[in-house]
Amino acid sequence: MNNLYYDHMFGWGLGGGLMMIIFWVAVIFFIVLLVREARNGNRSDTPGSRSALDILKDRYVKGEIDKKEFEEKKKDLSN
Repeated sequence: MNNLYYDHMFGWGLGGGLMMIIFWVAVIFFIVLLVREARNGNRSDTPGSRSALDILKDRYVKGEIDKKEFEEKKKDLSN
């Protein structure tokens, strides 16, 4: 009877240990994923995240450039 108990527990122990490892790997993976997303989400204001045409439009709206210069630069960007 001792032998049956040992075999039964060993089977569950190995499977339970494997499931615990998979669980903790998944938890760590999702924590790393959340941290990366949080860091990348804060970079929306960086110059590289906006297109050159968007920046040109903003400069035109702010009055930094006139319509003629806007059209010339827009034409240059489309080429």
